[in-house]
Amino acid sequence: MTDEANQTPPDNRRTVLKLIGVGVFMGGLAWASVPLYDWFCRVTGFGGTPLVAEAGAERVLDETIEVRFDASLERGMPWEFRPMERTMTLRIGETGLAFYEAHNPTDRPVAGSASFNVAPFSAGGYFTKIACFCFEEQVLMPGETVQMPVTFYVDPAILDDEDGKHVPTITLSYTFHTIDLPEEQAALAVAPDGRVN
Repeated sequence: MTDEANQTPPDNRRTVLKLIGVGVFMGGLAWASVPLYDWFCRVTGFGGTPLVAEAGAERVLDETIEVRFDASLERGMPWEFRPMERTMTLRIGETGLAFYEAHNPTDRPVAGSASFNVAPFSAGGYFTKIACFCFEEQVLMPGETVQMPVTFYVDPAILDDEDGKHVPTITLSYTFHTIDLPEEQAALAVAPDGRVN
């Protein structure tokens, strides 16, 4: 056998390199897809993701809309979590302030973070939050109860949208998920004898 018989032909090498390149490219897309999708939803309101603003609407209309508030917990999250009021009626463009309450009934500190959504999806691009507790780390000590505000408005542009102008009620939903305790709270949660409190 000659050395030439043991060598891979140049065409096969190119094909292998192209396949490796495609694999790396696809892996990069998969890695970047979640943050890109999240950014896209926040910018466009796609999928019921509310928009974010630093101030209220520039105009307030006489027409009203009802906003419902919903609260849920991820499986295994030990907190109690609820909206302080279930519904609120406000004028389109008017700034609303609602509160959610979370309580840790356990005998240990528990950390959580909330995700959110708006239904129907067609209203996501018009439901604008000015301030909220979502995606922020919340740590509740044993027996602690907190009230968390969310400030928002419904953009008057909803009435210019073919689907949006027929929406009588918007539901804002939050779900709390358990996350790892920050180091300082995790250290406090461990007793001197090494047992977890």
